[in-house]
Amino acid sequence: MPNAAITEKTDVVLIGAGIMSATLGALLRQLQPEWSISLFERLDAAAAESSDPWNNAGTGHSALCELNYSPQNPDGSVDISKAIDINERFQVSRQFWSYGVENGILGDPSAFINPIPHVSFVHGADNVDYLRKRYEALSRHPLFSTMEYVDSPDEFAKRLPLMARGRDFSDPIALNWTDEGTDIDFGSLTSELLAYLGRSGVDLAFGHEVRDLTRQSDGSWLVKVRNLRTRRTRTLISKFVFVGAGGGALPLLQKSGIKEAKGFGGFPISGQFIRCTNPDLIYKHEAKVYGKAAVGAPPMSVPHLDTRIIKGRPGLLFGPYAGWTPKFLKDGKNTDLFKSVKPNNIFSLLGVGVTELGLTKYLVSELLKSEAGKVATLEEFIPRADGHDWELITAGQRVQVIRRKGAGGVLEFGTAVIAAEDGTIAGLLGASPGASTCVSAMIDVLQRCFPREYDDWSPKLKEMVPSLGVKLSENQALFQEVWDWSTKTLNLNGVSDNTPKHAGVAPIA
Repeated sequence: MPNAAITEKTDVVLIGAGIMSATLGALLRQLQPEWSISLFERLDAAAAESSDPWNNAGTGHSALCELNYSPQNPDGSVDISKAIDINERFQVSRQFWSYGVENGILGDPSAFINPIPHVSFVHGADNVDYLRKRYEALSRHPLFSTMEYVDSPDEFAKRLPLMARGRDFSDPIALNWTDEGTDIDFGSLTSELLAYLGRSGVDLAFGHEVRDLTRQSDGSWLVKVRNLRTRRTRTLISKFVFVGAGGGALPLLQKSGIKEAKGFGGFPISGQFIRCTNPDLIYKHEAKVYGKAAVGAPPMSVPHLDTRIIKGRPGLLFGPYAGWTPKFLKDGKNTDLFKSVKPNNIFSLLGVGVTELGLTKYLVSELLKSEAGKVATLEEFIPRADGHDWELITAGQRVQVIRRKGAGGVLEFGTAVIAAEDGTIAGLLGASPGASTCVSAMIDVLQRCFPREYDDWSPKLKEMVPSLGVKLSENQALFQEVWDWSTKTLNLNGVSDNTPKHAGVAPIA
């Protein structure tokens, strides 16, 4: 029989070793260095689920190229409000990472962030017209002022030779091109943040699964943790708990019993990519190129031909291809979805089942798609693609938020912070834009859960994020100042000659 350890006391418990917990831990270490922090991760490695670079569907969401953040209105105009909001949030992340590099929290920035063009790609007369309108709307804003519009086949071929080879340009094409995009290895970034936490005295426990959360009469939380190797149980009393467990967050928030989690459900969507194994092809493409989602497809399934820099080596993947499994984690259990069904969320789940028939039909079609069918989809981006140059890989799970609405529920493709009214526990649900907006999401947690401390923390937070509380899209001078600073600190200068910068580095193949 495993022996229960004596009850330990800590100020903060972080659940999950992904980018969210790592970011919140780093913020708290800077703001309140004397607080004790314990972090628990059920797997044996950091960032092994959603933050892993091959599991993460978007490695640098900043709305420069993701067309689902700038939808077309019925009158033909383009709504850019969500694109501006997401880019604002990404600027907050850039500033904190810059502060981290300057202050020894993070090391060499090239280990986790590299410059890479962000590109929107469409074909067909109607789509070209939409992309032109998108460019006209976005390029007037300071955050998107360097965006270019390209509709020349010659210029297309110069910039995207892999996509131009064998293409029939009688079908009109267009690009929105931004040189100032980035690729982010959130796995590496998470590991660096956790290494900083370890150096600063945080208790990092891998192979430990949080089994239960119980609120105490004084507002603290009793946290029961199982060591998955020794089967020994640890019991902690914590003043604050953050549930940053990705797909595992909903079940834990349900166990907590907080009323704010009632009515929420989760809809798991799995994904796959095909990864290039031909070094010649990898060298011929250096950009993140996003297209338009298929009719009925969820926003997270926007197709993209995506260069990624992982441990200094370039790789190339295409996808994602959506699928379905009842697991809430890639390393989860087939009972996850069924165990998440509760009396307080069953009508939310049933309501989504009725309203999202189009999504269901799309997922079924994706599940039936063969590997040859997946390569055929790639041909929209790379004409005459050869399946022998690609291998199928499984991406991470995405548990989309189902929120109560009226008598039923609505499926949301975004992130949602759930916090108890007394601020003693919070968690993050959802997916896109996710990791790219991790800093603003965690500052939101701080503001909601620590209202008394937040005012005292504000000067330090402004040191870490100089634009905090200011909309950069409305303050061009400040935007230029923090942009120049973060560009220099993160070593992101220069991606304008369209020459692959990693041409001398062995690719991931």
